[in-house]
Amino acid sequence: MKNKKERTAVWLYPETMDRMDGWLEKDNCRTRSEFIEKALCFYMGYLGTEDITSYLSKALLSAVEGTMQKTENRVAANLFRLSVEISMMMHLLATTLNITDEELHRLRGRCVAEVKRTRGKIRLDDAVDFQSRADDEE
Repeated sequence: MKNKKERTAVWLYPETMDRMDGWLEKDNCRTRSEFIEKALCFYMGYLGTEDITSYLSKALLSAVEGTMQKTENRVAANLFRLSVEISMMMHLLATTLNITDEELHRLRGRCVAEVKRTRGKIRLDDAVDFQSRADDEE
């Protein structure tokens, strides 16, 4: 059972009343009271929540979601293509190297540490310099 509505006075500028009357039919409101009730609930909901997505224009929200989905799909496709190319390169390289499991294990550990330290900004020049130093040290 719904609570009883209370009567209250609302003081509005004539321009505001005219704008409200223009929106009554578009918002499917039969009365000014219904329109004001909906507007207040909407605004109080907006103020009371940190998730404003439910208060953004549905068209705007849909456009943003569509753009994000396209971007996500493009990034995923590029990552897949890159992974295939890296896999091919690794297999070609592996056919030419004679490397022990222990050396491979040490190299993997060094590479993991390097990626963490550089946050993924790895340069071929740095790897060549490191490998040249390793040869000189032997």
